[in-house]
Amino acid sequence: MAATTVGIAGGALLTLAAVVLHYSKGSEWTPREDISQDVLERRAETVPETDFPEPGNRSIGGGGAVAAVGGAGGEGEGELAEGESGDDSPAAIPDDEAEVFEVEYVKEGETVEVQENETLLEAGEDEGWDLPYACREGQCISCAGHITDGGNAEDYVEHHTNQMLGEPELDEGYTLTCVAYPKSDLTLETGESP
Repeated sequence: MAATTVGIAGGALLTLAAVVLHYSKGSEWTPREDISQDVLERRAETVPETDFPEPGNRSIGGGGAVAAVGGAGGEGEGELAEGESGDDSPAAIPDDEAEVFEVEYVKEGETVEVQENETLLEAGEDEGWDLPYACREGQCISCAGHITDGGNAEDYVEHHTNQMLGEPELDEGYTLTCVAYPKSDLTLETGESP
């Protein structure tokens, strides 16, 4: 019986100690300021800017391939002959010489002016829209859209490096917005693939 009394007294003492510790003021510990954003910004400042295409926002392993140019001064393979143009893309047209076209983005509910040296995807991103894309090279159909004005898509846009759409898709008005440069006014439904 003495053991039971000692056990009850010990339990009561431990309970009382737990209650006292629970209601005591403590050490007034305060957490430190969160510096994670400052650390990320400092790290980002140390990374040099590049001309590489940004990775795809909708795919694993997205992003465009970048071709290396060989040769260390001198006539090498891949160099342009005198008088040749290095870029036949509409993107090479200077801004002050580029024509401007009205493009209605149906799903976004807006009509914007797009220069002939800017892709339909870039123009939408400039407006702050999160348009679908992956490769940004015309090698997939993640960025596909549908020109609803009727006729062949290439009546309205010039595709630079289109590798996915054939004549049947182009005839139905489908386009790859990542490589489509406007050459007339048009109406576009983004996120529509053949």
